[in-house]
This record gives sequence, structure tokens and C-alpha cells, in this order.
Amino acid sequence: MLTIGEFSRLGRVSPRMLRHYDALGLLCPEAVGENGYRYYRQEQLERLLRIRRLQDYGFPLAQVGQLLRLSDEELLPHLHRRRLDAHYEVYLMQERLREMEADILRMEGIPMPEEKYPVTVMPDPEQTVFGIRRTTPVAKFHDLFQELRREIAQRGLKQTGPIQMLYHSEEFDYENADVEVQAVVEPGPGATQKPAYAACAAVIHKGPYEGLPGAYEALAAWMAQHPEYRICGPAIDRYLNDPDNTPPEELSTGVLFPIEKV
Repeated sequence: MLTIGEFSRLGRVSPRMLRHYDALGLLCPEAVGENGYRYYRQEQLERLLRIRRLQDYGFPLAQVGQLLRLSDEELLPHLHRRRLDAHYEVYLMQERLREMEADILRMEGIPMPEEKYPVTVMPDPEQTVFGIRRTTPVAKFHDLFQELRREIAQRGLKQTGPIQMLYHSEEFDYENADVEVQAVVEPGPGATQKPAYAACAAVIHKGPYEGLPGAYEALAAWMAQHPEYRICGPAIDRYLNDPDNTPPEELSTGVLFPIEKV
């Protein structure tokens, strides 16, 4: 048996933290002497190391107790989700650093680095798509994508290109957005043709979808500088990779404004 001091030294955890783990029921001493001294088995170091590892991964202690009861197979989805969350946290910190560095350069009178969202004018060809159009709150967009995938599977359609979101609303409304989710597919039941656009003002957003407003701001600024164009169709978010299998900072999203000369 190890005293709490010896167990603390081997596990590199303070006795105070060990008492906290005990109070939470995460790691209880094997025995408590009449004098109140706590004693641990050496084998309990394995559980201590697992607790510390889960903490280091960013799981709160309130959740660690539940995770300790899981098998590796059951724990795996939680680790996948936490890994994606950690990638997103790194991305956010990188974005804050980029903004700080840009402000510092501006204040010091140093030329700014290359623009984050260079705008390209490009055609958008006709596409065979299967789509679902709904008026729905922004918070329900994820449900709409899930419905699209179910319908594609039920109809036996073969997806041949990216999924995209078209914004049909005349004005932006968080609660009642008129949107259409589409997948590029081979011709089949329910498939239609999305029209071609001769020109679109387009940017590529790299990173989590939460950063997309920056891409829209860049396109809005470009439109303000090019009054010879007007928007002639719904804005399009084109998701160029799969969010279920791609870390958030590696996501690529094309944002397109169909335009025509005034």
C-alpha cells in the first residue's frame, strides 16, 4: 500500500487533487486509517493516469466519471468529437492571433499581408441536383441536411458532387429562412436541373462554418466596389468536403453570388 504522499509523487498529482478526486468518486483510496491517513494500491495508478489523460484532452471532471466506465469501443466516439472540438478551438485561437497581428501591422504602418478572401468572377455551370426547399429557423439547418441525405438514400440516387445551400429569402431572417439544400446527383427520381449562371462573384472560406460571415463580408465589400454588377440569383454555400470526416480548420466552403451587368 502507498501513502497518499507516495501515490501523489508517483502520479505527479497533488494530495489536494487526490482528495478532490475522492470527493467526486473518481478515485477513492483503498483504505483510510484510524488516523485519517489515506492509502492507495499501486495498481490504482492506472486509473489515475486515465483520469489525468481525459482531463488533458479537455473533458470536464463532471464528465470524466462517466467516461471511465466506458469500454474503448464506447469511448472512441467521444474522443473523435473532442478531437474535432479541439481543432476548432485551435482554429479560433489562430483567428484571434491573425486579427491581433493585422491590427499591430496596421498600427505600426507596415503593409498588410495578402487578402484572406480574394474574390473571383467565375461561371457556375448547370447541375443535376436533388433538393429540398423549406422555410426554417437557422438552428434547424442541420436537420434539413439530414433529411436530404435520407431522401437521397431512399430514392436510390447517386451523389456525384458537393452538397450546397441556396438562400432564396429576399431578406435575412434567423427564424424564417427560405433555403434549399441540394446535392449534385446523377439523373434519377426527383432530380432537377439547377440553372447555369454566366458569372458569380466567389470566394473560398477555409475553416469552420461559424467563420462564414467573414466570407460574406468580403463579397459584400466587393459588391460595394463594383456597382456595375447586381445579384441575379440566390447566394450559394457549396460545401467542398465532408464535415463528419474533416477537422473544422480544414473545411472548405465556396460562397457564390450569381451576378450580372447592370
